[in-house]
Amino acid sequence: MRVFRHSSDLPTPSQGGVIAIGNFDGVHRGHQAVIGEAVRRARASGRPSGVLTFEPHPRRFFRPDTPPFQLTRLRTKARVIAGLGVDTLIVLRFNASLAGLSAEAFIDRILVDGLRASQVVVGYDFVFGKGRRGNPDLLRDYLAQKGVAAMVMPPVAAPHAEPDGDSEGLIYSSTGVRDALRSGDPRAAARLLGRPFEIEGRVRRGDARGRLLGFPTANIWLDDYLRPALGVYAVRARVDERDGGPILTGVANLGLRPTFGGTEPRLEVHLFDFQGDLYGRRLCVELIDFLRPERKFEGIDALKAQIAADATAAKAALAKPPRPPGRAPAL
Repeated sequence: MRVFRHSSDLPTPSQGGVIAIGNFDGVHRGHQAVIGEAVRRARASGRPSGVLTFEPHPRRFFRPDTPPFQLTRLRTKARVIAGLGVDTLIVLRFNASLAGLSAEAFIDRILVDGLRASQVVVGYDFVFGKGRRGNPDLLRDYLAQKGVAAMVMPPVAAPHAEPDGDSEGLIYSSTGVRDALRSGDPRAAARLLGRPFEIEGRVRRGDARGRLLGFPTANIWLDDYLRPALGVYAVRARVDERDGGPILTGVANLGLRPTFGGTEPRLEVHLFDFQGDLYGRRLCVELIDFLRPERKFEGIDALKAQIAADATAAKAALAKPPRPPGRAPAL
């Protein structure tokens, strides 16, 4: 998959494609249906498939003081989109210039003159243009005048009940993923995403307390990531985002470290049976199961005993066979 940071002067093989448009934060199963429809139409017509997205998220641009809400960093988003068979990813910087374009100017400059789109696919709730005046109906009608077809995808819901019986008819949405994570239910988030929620970042130097406690940890700052429920998780991880590399398992504390008076949340990951230096390397950590809320301990001995118990609980949780993910939405 080729990645571009602009919409004009693309190489000829990347022009004239079928383009899915959206923020696609999380690239959940509803997003996958939109992108999958673009890929299907592109293959049927012998044209390239593309995804047009925006960084930073428009919400961050318009409301910079909004608490952290991001589900996927751009690196993760690009990796997941590439796995859907997309040929081209166009990432436009969402700034004052882009925000000031009218809906019609956005279509003319970006989609028609820039990308030379042959078809466009969007979700039912897609809005665009200055003042969010553009909507799927305007997009479809205006593009029709240019001879470009637009497909508007309806909401995508779980097609049948999950094993716990609570997901039938549930609409796949970024809001639903955020709600599940904030309530400490990463398995529910995974059902909406179609994969476990992951936090990706470069390992930084922490306080080295984990090593002194006998449980060395790799530390990742959350920055603009959504804050899931603070507590201890069973996790899986990959180093340097290598999909073909070994899957590591471990236990992680996501929180403030109240025993030591911490104030900024971070993810501290202890990987089982791992030897090596991770400082400066990228780590992609999947939250698999929530084990317990974070709490303050009276002393180091009590904390060490709890960490050992958490490690045992994490190994038991990770040893369980994965639940069937349910039937994916048709693409």
